[in-house]
Amino acid sequence: MKIWTSLVHLTALCFLTYAGLAQNEPPQAHIENLTLDPQSVMVLHLHPGFVSSVRLPEEVSSVVLGDPAAFKGEHSEAEPRLVFFKPASPKPGKSNALISTRSGRRVSLTLVSDGATAHSEAIDYVLEYQPQRSFLISAVYPTVLIGDTKSVGSERPVSPSVSPKTDGDQRRPSSQQSAAPFIWRGKELRVAVARTEEKGSDMTVAFNVVNDSSRTVELLPPQVQLSGTAKQKHHKAIKAEPVAVKDYQLALRRLPPGAATEGTVVFERPAFKESREHLLLQIAQAEEVDRPVLAPIAFVAPARGAAK
Repeated sequence: MKIWTSLVHLTALCFLTYAGLAQNEPPQAHIENLTLDPQSVMVLHLHPGFVSSVRLPEEVSSVVLGDPAAFKGEHSEAEPRLVFFKPASPKPGKSNALISTRSGRRVSLTLVSDGATAHSEAIDYVLEYQPQRSFLISAVYPTVLIGDTKSVGSERPVSPSVSPKTDGDQRRPSSQQSAAPFIWRGKELRVAVARTEEKGSDMTVAFNVVNDSSRTVELLPPQVQLSGTAKQKHHKAIKAEPVAVKDYQLALRRLPPGAATEGTVVFERPAFKESREHLLLQIAQAEEVDRPVLAPIAFVAPARGAAK
C-alpha cells in the first residue's frame, strides 16, 4: 500500500513538473515574407507579453484598430515603415487593423490573440511585406496597376479617329465632330485627350495616342493621377497621388512607327482638389515606364453640347 501511494505521489509530481516546464516554453516564433496585395487580408497571431512588427515597403501614414481596448498599435516617425502590434489584455480576443501608406495603399490585418493561458502557440514576430513585382513608375509618378485590356461597356464614348501623319502640335479629328482641336502632349509618344464625360462620380475620358518615333512601341495600361505642388519650408515639393482606375480600353497595345490608336479610361473622380492640383492622364510605354506622357483632364466635365 505504501509503495502504491508513493507511485501516485511520484506520478503527480512528474505531471506538475512537466506542466510547469510546458508553461515556461517559449511560443513558436514565425517570420513571414509576403507580397503587398490590397485585396488580401493577413491573419496576425499575437500573444500577451510579446510584440509583433509589420514592415511595409513604403512609409505609413495612419494605423486604425477595430478594438483599441483589446489590442495596441504603435507607429513612430523614426521608423516610418514599421508598425508594432501587441495584445492589450491577457484575455483571448480578435479584431482587425487597417494600415494606410502615404501613396494611398492599404493593408488589412486580422488580429488574433489566444490569451495568456494558451502556451506553445505560434506567434508572428515579423510580417515583411514586399512590393508587387510589376511595371512600377518611380516615386514621382505613383501608380495604380491595372490588369489586361477589358471592355468598358456600351456607354463608352466613341473617340474621334486621328490621322497619325498630320503636322503641327494641334490635330483635328477626322470624324463629324469639329469642336476644339486636340492638344497633343509628348514628343515621340504623343497623347491627346479627346473627350471627357461625367456620370455621377465616375468620369470617362476618351484619348488618342500616336507613335511618332521610328520604332514599334508597346503601351502600358492608362493611369490617372492627381498631381500638384506642396509648399515646404524652404522649397516646393511635387506630389502625385494615384486615382484608382475602374475600367479601360485600348484599341491597340503595339504601335508601329507612325501608327495611332484610341482608348478610354473610367475612374472615380475625387470629390475635391486644391487649386494647385491637376488631374492628369498618364500614358507610358513598356521600355520607358519612368518617362510617361501626362495629359491634363478637366476636373469638371463640360456640359453636353459644350466645347471640350
